Amino acid sequence: MQETEMEPGAVPPLGVGMVGYAFMGAAHSQGWRTVSRVFDLPRRPVLSAVCGRDATAVRAAADRLGWAAAETDWRALLARDDVQLVDICTPGESHAEIAVAALDAGKHVLCEKPLANTVEEAEAMAEAAQRAQVRGQVAMVGFNYRRVPAMTLARQMVAAGRIGAVRHVRVAYLQDWLVDPKAPLTWRLQRERAGSGALGDLGAHIVDLAQYVVGEPLVGVSAMTETFVRERPLAGGGLVRGSVTVDDAALFTGRLASGALASFEATRYAAGRKNALRLELNGEKGSLAFDLERLNELSFHDHTEPAASSGFRRILVTEPDHPYLEGWWPPGHALGYEHTFVHQARDLVHAIADGAAPAPTFADGLQVQRVLAAVEESAAKNSAYTAVPHAAVPDTAAPDTKVPHTADPDTADPAQEARI
Repeated sequence: MQETEMEPGAVPPLGVGMVGYAFMGAAHSQGWRTVSRVFDLPRRPVLSAVCGRDATAVRAAADRLGWAAAETDWRALLARDDVQLVDICTPGESHAEIAVAALDAGKHVLCEKPLANTVEEAEAMAEAAQRAQVRGQVAMVGFNYRRVPAMTLARQMVAAGRIGAVRHVRVAYLQDWLVDPKAPLTWRLQRERAGSGALGDLGAHIVDLAQYVVGEPLVGVSAMTETFVRERPLAGGGLVRGSVTVDDAALFTGRLASGALASFEATRYAAGRKNALRLELNGEKGSLAFDLERLNELSFHDHTEPAASSGFRRILVTEPDHPYLEGWWPPGHALGYEHTFVHQARDLVHAIADGAAPAPTFADGLQVQRVLAAVEESAAKNSAYTAVPHAAVPDTAAPDTKVPHTADPDTADPAQEARI
């Protein structure tokens, strides 16, 4: 961006360019539009340009979502002087190429989860991020559910020893948008575009959440996957059908570095479940439980209390001292899904200004990718226990209650994306 004179005390701008503008693009746009109106930031995000292949559609998206300009080639986006941060909201097949090129071009990068379609691609991205870090650039993966205030609070409580050593973790992410066998074949059902099915789409989220909240990595898994409907009609109608080449559901158990056990379930075939993400941790001194469909609440059981009066209690996570809440509404006024993207933008802007690695880093994303690959390998070997190779400890330091950023951290069919 060209240097311009600023008013004394003015906050310098941060030009953002986004690739992709469907469901995730709209969610990220909401975060970028809102963040500086809610939080005091060291830099002010400016929605410089959005990119997509269809010139008419991307121009309409730019107008609708608040972007100043539109591009039809992501390479042109990278070449713009008014873009210092590239936000990647495309299908997984293009993550590696765009992210590596953006980092090599001197840009900061935010990339939607999962980091890539393969471990090899994720390794190349993590290596590019490491090279860029030396030049003062940052790269972050968009695991937005870390930014639910109740999830951040759960991480803080575990780190503070409120439930003692974690013994067992249960996580499930259930949706139902593929229950109808007549639902059309989209990119999310094609391995060459999506990498995997429910495993990468939903499983990546719950693997990251489990590791983040507990504060340690998975070191091995035993898994089963299944594809229930193997052919679907091609989008646009007609009698022509195409092959589904990804999993519809994944079930796996795992062992964390400490020896704690974990179980995971990811499916897009749970009739009646729209976006049901649930997590429970059982420790030596208590338990924590969370349900995304009640995302302002955290359930906590303190097992050190007398049995006659103990039990799960509901924590309403809306107090000013709770993570991220200092910028929002009075106590009791609930937040929603879209606020996680505002918090994500906040943490990333602070990391850029501080010159600090924002969690989750590309190295964290690579570690999740290795878990997903181990799940697929185990399922292919009749559920044989499979080690997660070279498992690096994710950046899971407990964030400060008031300033979480200091330690915490092309288009697709919108109807089909709307469940993620």
